[in-house]
Amino acid sequence: MLEIIFRDEYLIAINKPHDLLVHRSPIAAEVEVFALQLLRDQVEQKVYPVHRIDRKTGGVLLFAFDKTIEIEMQKQFADNLVSKKYLAILRGHTPEFGEIDYPLRKENGTLQEAFTAYRILKQAELDVPFGKHSTSRYSLVEATPKTGRMHQLRKHFAHIFHPIIGDRTHGCNKQNKLFKEKWEMTTMLLHASQLTFKHPVSGEVVIIEASLQPEFIRVMGLMGWN
Repeated sequence: MLEIIFRDEYLIAINKPHDLLVHRSPIAAEVEVFALQLLRDQVEQKVYPVHRIDRKTGGVLLFAFDKTIEIEMQKQFADNLVSKKYLAILRGHTPEFGEIDYPLRKENGTLQEAFTAYRILKQAELDVPFGKHSTSRYSLVEATPKTGRMHQLRKHFAHIFHPIIGDRTHGCNKQNKLFKEKWEMTTMLLHASQLTFKHPVSGEVVIIEASLQPEFIRVMGLMGWN
């Protein structure tokens, strides 16, 4: 059963587990289980995803119950009117605050402006040798993307040399191997923690929050972040 974290007559949101696709995709033709179908079957109603989060990312995923609301919410996302917050565990110790203003290239080669702000929440230094270093350092950050580009946070944190742990496409293969071999951890440690937007019907401000998934919590414990 999917965890439903918000529901009214027009919208429904789940706390999506890591490694669950939003819907069918030609790039993952072998996958047979999707959030869209699971939620539809669970609530016995048609649902329409109004935005996307990566398969490997956990957290808030919002759906509409009809096409009109879907279109209205998609416009809010496209116009950057929806506030998004994420939690991520990164390699290394980041600055206390940071802004990443770095354009990202679309598949057709076009550059798009992309902006991410972040702040550090916790740091850890583990007595685990890594490469030429006698210890391993990590940061827990809250990230606020101001734009919504594909893999934006993953690419932006890799750009500043603090990649997200468990990101096999844009991250650090050596760190990913360390987490897999030492802690049997293969989850990408990126979590969509909060969405804030104006309700398309009532106009009221809606804040939807999603609690961390079990693997993210387990790694927090390994870091000593209780």
